[in-house]
Parts: sequence; structure tokens; C-alpha cells
Amino acid sequence: MKLGTYGGAEVHRVEKMLMVHFLEPHRVISTCRVNGGLHDGLQCVFNHQSCEPAGHVRKDLKTIIASPDEYLQGLCRRYGLPEKTASLGTAANMNYAAIETESFRGLEVTAICTGGVEGNAGRAGDPASVREHEGVFEPLGRIGREKPGTINIILLVNRAMSSGAMVRSIVTATEAKTAVLQELAVSSRYSDGLATGTGTDQIAVACGMSAGKPLTSSGKHAKLGELIGRCVARAVRETLALQNSLTPESQRSILAHIRRFGSGKDAMIEAVSRRLDKAAADVFRRNFSSLDRDPLAVGAACALVHIRDKVVWGILPESCVRENVVMHGALLAAAIAHRNDRFVNYAGVLEHEFSGMENHDFLEFVYAACALGYGEKWEN
Repeated sequence: MKLGTYGGAEVHRVEKMLMVHFLEPHRVISTCRVNGGLHDGLQCVFNHQSCEPAGHVRKDLKTIIASPDEYLQGLCRRYGLPEKTASLGTAANMNYAAIETESFRGLEVTAICTGGVEGNAGRAGDPASVREHEGVFEPLGRIGREKPGTINIILLVNRAMSSGAMVRSIVTATEAKTAVLQELAVSSRYSDGLATGTGTDQIAVACGMSAGKPLTSSGKHAKLGELIGRCVARAVRETLALQNSLTPESQRSILAHIRRFGSGKDAMIEAVSRRLDKAAADVFRRNFSSLDRDPLAVGAACALVHIRDKVVWGILPESCVRENVVMHGALLAAAIAHRNDRFVNYAGVLEHEFSGMENHDFLEFVYAACALGYGEKWEN
């Protein structure tokens, strides 16, 4: 199926492949393992779903790692693609690909994105899972096997770009992707930080080599950089909504914002329930989502999490940690109880609940604030 023509390239989807065929000479820079780097002679770039997102073991998957050239050649033969091709691989569904275009005075930029972050979202600097040595990937510790999850970006620009501008375009596109993940509060699966991408993200940028002086800037001050940022952000946001049902609305949840500290639905329900009397606990268990997704409670919990991050990042000094955390914990309790008049009382109680900013201690404080508010929610 032809999905459209963007600049000098046609985009098609066939089975589990999304293919970009160049109708005129293009310069391509990519992170692809085969034909990656900077090339002027490529004829095609494609994005391929190589497996299911979870629990899928195929013989071909070993070939992808051990003999990527062989795997690429097999796909090219199967789909009748030219040898001068670069490939991106993923477990994401090609039917969930998002295509977004931005233009300005004849300059056109198109982003084609697929993505999933449920299992493999990570933050730059998180602990690595493998070490590459002499062409072999060796597991580190007990990790060694990454979970599925990849954001792939193909970026098409209808104007010639200098080599430096092409490299810079990867930075701009990556910043746009990361901005979306920050806005959606996507948690790293490998640390208690917010995700900046996944461990297997890939990108390919292609520009036409038309007449005219090549564009030399793709940073945020240049119009090209603005267009890249805007279309990549929209495409990443759309494909994550399609693939993972990850939207601003789905992240309107206390649990979504404290999951990165080690919480889970069952753990939160049990921790809050044990602080309530039996009648209130029974009601809470049956109505967990009413608390978890209440916008006032979510807002207060987000503020509390933000305070925690500001302390960890060194923006807020240790000398005011207790006051800040207790004050925002009381705000959370008041939001849940719908009792602003009890704010001072809640702060007094939570003063004795605060025991530190380690993940376990922080979660226990959040649970205590939730229980304190819920315990008074239906009192006359």
C-alpha cells in the first residue's frame, strides 16, 4: 500500500515492512548496523517489524545480531528491494506508524515514526545490560537481555543539507522525542529516573540532493530545526498513543508518576489499605481508580514527585526537604479528602511519617498521605 509521496520519496507499507523508496538521489545518515553512517548512494530505507513485542523467540532474531548483512539481504530478496538499502528494526506494529509533515516556504520535513516504550524505556546513563568486545555482546551481571521497546524515526527533508546539518538533525529529532517522553512522564524501566528514549532507538535522516546551496543548520534556531522538532514530536506522540495507548489522559494517574520508584497497583492498594480501618479499606479496594485518577489528587502527587526530583537533582537543599515534602504531602491528603480546611492537621500528622527520600521511604510517605486523606473523605 502506498502511503504517500514526500519530497522525492515514496512511502509504502507491505506486510510488516514500511519502505521509503527514493525517486531521486538522496543523502542518508542513519544508525543502521548495515549501511549506517553517512551515504550518498542509498536507494531505499525501510523499517521492519522483526518480532512480536513480548515473549517471541525466532531463529531469525539470532541472525539479526550475529549476521546483520545476511538478514538485510534476505529481506531485500523477499521484498524486491535494491541492495543499497538501510534498515531499521523493531517489534512495533507498522500499522501504527505515524507520518507527520511540516513545511515553510518550500522547505518540507516529514517524520515517519513507530514506537513502543512499555518494556524498554530508559534514561541516558542507566546501567548497561551488555558489553561489546571483539564483535561479541557479553551480558553484564544478571541483565543481559533487553526487554522489547523501540522508537524508530525516519526523517525526510526535501532540500539538500550539509553533512554537519545532517548530524545536527539527529540531535534535534532526539531532543523532540525526549521532550514527548518527558511530557508524558514515561518512567525508565532500569532506574528511578524519567525516560529519555529506549535502549534500542534508531533513526535515519534522508535529504534530497537537489540543486541549490545545501542548508547548513538544523538546530533549534534554524527554521529547519523547528520543523524537525515539530513533526517528530507529533509523530512520536501519535505512534505511542496507537502502539501503547500512551496519552496524556492515560498518564493522569498517581500510579503512573510513582511507578518509577518501585510502586505497582497491587503494592499501592495494599499499602494504603493497611493504613485504613476495615470499612474504608474495603471501599478503597473497590474504588482504587477513583483515587488514582482524580485530577486534584494527581496534581498534588505530581507536585510531590517533582519536589523529590528537585531534591535529588540538587536544586532544593537538604535543609528544606522535610518542610517541602510534608507540605506537599498534606496537599495530597487534602486533595483526596476534599478537605482544604484540614491541611494544617494533615501536615502535623505527616510530619511524623517522613523518614527520608530513598525510594521505599518516599513511597511509604505517599501511601501515608493517600490513606490520611481517604480515611476522612466520607466523614461528616
